[in-house]
Amino acid sequence: MVTICMVGTGYVGLVTGACLADFGNRVICVDVDAQRIEMLKNGRVPFFEPLLEDLVQRNYEAQRLSFTADLPSAVREASIVFIAVGTPDRGDGHADLSYLFKVVEDISPHLSGYKVVVTKSTVPVGTGRRVQQMLHDLLPAGAEADVASNPEFLREGSAIEDFMRPNRVVIGAETDRAREQMRELYRPLYLLETPIVVTGIETAELIKYASNAFLAVKISYANEIANLCERVGADIKVVAKAMGLDHRIGSKFLHAGVGYGGSCFPKDTEALIKIAETAGTDARIVRAAVDVNRERAAIAVDKAHKLLGGLSGKTIALLGLAFKPNTDDVREAAALKIHALLRRHGAAVRAFDPVAMERVRSLALDLTLCSSAYEAMQGADAMMLVTEWNEFRTLDLQRMRQALRQPVVIDCRNVYDRERMVELGFRYDAFGA
Repeated sequence: MVTICMVGTGYVGLVTGACLADFGNRVICVDVDAQRIEMLKNGRVPFFEPLLEDLVQRNYEAQRLSFTADLPSAVREASIVFIAVGTPDRGDGHADLSYLFKVVEDISPHLSGYKVVVTKSTVPVGTGRRVQQMLHDLLPAGAEADVASNPEFLREGSAIEDFMRPNRVVIGAETDRAREQMRELYRPLYLLETPIVVTGIETAELIKYASNAFLAVKISYANEIANLCERVGADIKVVAKAMGLDHRIGSKFLHAGVGYGGSCFPKDTEALIKIAETAGTDARIVRAAVDVNRERAAIAVDKAHKLLGGLSGKTIALLGLAFKPNTDDVREAAALKIHALLRRHGAAVRAFDPVAMERVRSLALDLTLCSSAYEAMQGADAMMLVTEWNEFRTLDLQRMRQALRQPVVIDCRNVYDRERMVELGFRYDAFGA
């Protein structure tokens, strides 16, 4: 059994900590937020992620997983210290590394013997080297520490499955000792024949950004083709399906709509552009993908504007507020961008989401939150489906038609069948057909 200190109990830290505890390790999760620590001790997870609460409770009860605000004690007990704090966009595209470097400063006096310090947070290339230098300058006498990069590839909504059955594990380390400790940590995955990519720190750091940016490019490419489909009378659903059947391309991330959001793709694409600029090159394809994505909310609102003959004084029902299904994360969510544009055009907004309502309520936005999809649509001039929750796929279309003041539907995720919607009397628009 390895004792691990996980600094940060946000999305990445808590999922990683709970899963490593389930591997049989002892994991001490540390956070400066005392209220969050108490919540976790009481078996409550501060965000929505399928299966996570059960995993946390099971391992907490088995005493493999614990929660504390006492960082020095946790660091002293651990042989591996993970740093999983936020690295948000600081406003200019660069990642804000202040939280990460503060953790390095805070843990350094309490390191003793030999430990591996692992950056789990998504960090720009070169961060690991800076951490190495900081540890070299701050370590107490007799202490040794190696730095490793172990980027996460967790999709919100399926994070437990992604950790337990990953496509690959990436380990960036410079010494045999650090590499061996990290390999041993992921030994339970050997039975699944999970590829373990062991490389240098800089390469590991770049793999994360390169992967996310490629997926973002794929989404934006599909949306550009959707724009073309609308102009030439083609159907993006069929185009994307046929493209995806080519094994060199694959079917995932080819769904046209209002683009990507969340905590990763927006900031990671911007950060990769800045990393490239700093290195003296230009990530032109990634930059274009970002530009395409920025346009998607405005295109959706324009569709509503055309179908209604204007938006001023109209009421719009938004179905879905989270950036994707199976999460309550509304960071960079398309629905919030659409809401802002609708309000700018003078429309009132009613909204419903199966799990993200409290997140949105805390933002104090100028919209009416409803208790169901049908309540949101009651008396609205149009419905915009923004997040493709499964329950929205099976709505009673006749009831929907009766609830709406005008039978206008803008399907931002291409969920419904156009012919069926028109047959039922809806004025319907989607993306790419």
